[in-house]
Amino acid sequence: MGMVRESQFHVLAVDDSQLDRKMIERLLQKSSCQVTTVDSGSKALEFLGLRESNDPNSLETHQQEVEINLIITDYCMPGMTGYDLLKKVKESAAFRSIPVVIMSSENVPARISRCLEEGAEEFFLKPVKLADVTKLKPHMMKTKLKKEGEKVAEEENATSKPEESLVVEMILPLNQELELEQQEPMLSSNKRKAMEEVISADRSRPKYNDITTSV
Repeated sequence: MGMVRESQFHVLAVDDSQLDRKMIERLLQKSSCQVTTVDSGSKALEFLGLRESNDPNSLETHQQEVEINLIITDYCMPGMTGYDLLKKVKESAAFRSIPVVIMSSENVPARISRCLEEGAEEFFLKPVKLADVTKLKPHMMKTKLKKEGEKVAEEENATSKPEESLVVEMILPLNQELELEQQEPMLSSNKRKAMEEVISADRSRPKYNDITTSV
């Protein structure tokens, strides 16, 4: 497996403030990341391919071709907060492995603890600095390597199946030949035994000469 290049990392940045979106986008681009920005949690879910179903507690997943290596979101947003978005992502089987980072201009310990307990990788205080963005690289690297490993495993399984099928097809005729070879001595033995019984019965039968039956 080759080394992962930083330019391959794709970050989804979520913030209702245009100024903050531009700032985080610029910082991420300086770290050689591809960045997609949206202004709400609902648009982030839409970009990921998640749709809310009739059940408000469940989500429908639609195939999403774009790979996201990390989500960074503001905490305080109208409608869906960053914490709500975090919960939706972690509840999704398809996207729960994506690292989520929360940003906020308010330093509230209870809020920070709640987000970390729910699965957030980091909690940054605004304004976000380049040093903060550097902390994201290990999380993105871990996710990227995991996905590449899964892809390699899938490819290996796909190529090994025809070989396994060929081996099974070769083994079955061999087993049938062995069974026939084992049955042949048994059939010969049974035939020989039956002939010996006939000969033995013929020898033990009493012989009467010159007997005529008349009516």
